[in-house]
Amino acid sequence: MTVRATWLGQAGFLIEWADASGRPRALAIDPYLSDTLAEKYRGTLFPHVRLRSAPFAPTGLPPLDAVLCTHRHTDHMDPGTLQPLFRHDTDALLVAPAAELEEARSRSGLGADRMRLLDAGDVVALGDVTVRAVPAAHETLDRDELGRHRYLGYVIELPGVTLYHSGDCVPYAGQPEWLAGVDVALLPVNGRDAHRLEHGVPGNFEFDEAVELCASAGVPTMLAHHWGMFSFNTADPSTFPLEAAGRRGVAVVVPEHAKTLELGGSQP
Repeated sequence: MTVRATWLGQAGFLIEWADASGRPRALAIDPYLSDTLAEKYRGTLFPHVRLRSAPFAPTGLPPLDAVLCTHRHTDHMDPGTLQPLFRHDTDALLVAPAAELEEARSRSGLGADRMRLLDAGDVVALGDVTVRAVPAAHETLDRDELGRHRYLGYVIELPGVTLYHSGDCVPYAGQPEWLAGVDVALLPVNGRDAHRLEHGVPGNFEFDEAVELCASAGVPTMLAHHWGMFSFNTADPSTFPLEAAGRRGVAVVVPEHAKTLELGGSQP
């Protein structure tokens, strides 16, 4: 079966497929489709002005089975996207970290009946799709007072292809063991530095680190994202050493904003 991925910008993706009966299905991961951050940080050191417009309005996505949010940061769990989306799409569920229950509730406007809250290792079934939560280290592996991970990634088993969306993440010990059977990894490659961290912006993989994770875990294909949205927190895709990644056995796809890729088997 064909699975399609459309890059929504930043860490956001729309994933579409058809079930065994031919019915269209879809998930959204970390959609940021508003200007919430530009309004919040206007006039500050990092004003969060979009470099590219949202490809959809929050109400313009196709009917969704669920929205997967990896953590509470607004470009991943955006009230300006989630609230109108869930008011419009009254069947969609929210999958989010259990450690962020209150944030998930307030930012989405949903009740418990429409939320599926996970910790690392938990699995939720969405029809013919399973979503398994794995830890993410947004520079650190943060946990709440109950020991639950505040940052998650998701391994998504779809018909014909298994995806991994790391959320915001850097390498951590034992990470490749979580990725058995993954065909395509969606990884953020905007890097990190002390200046951003000192001003409240934790970072992500460097490009070479993301390739190394795929090579170590046996993931044949990587989609490089989380660049091109904010001028202070981006990377230049023209500098990505794609041939060097290929020599490590990793085919790197640099998605185009709002463009759809077909995923199937081991690579797009």
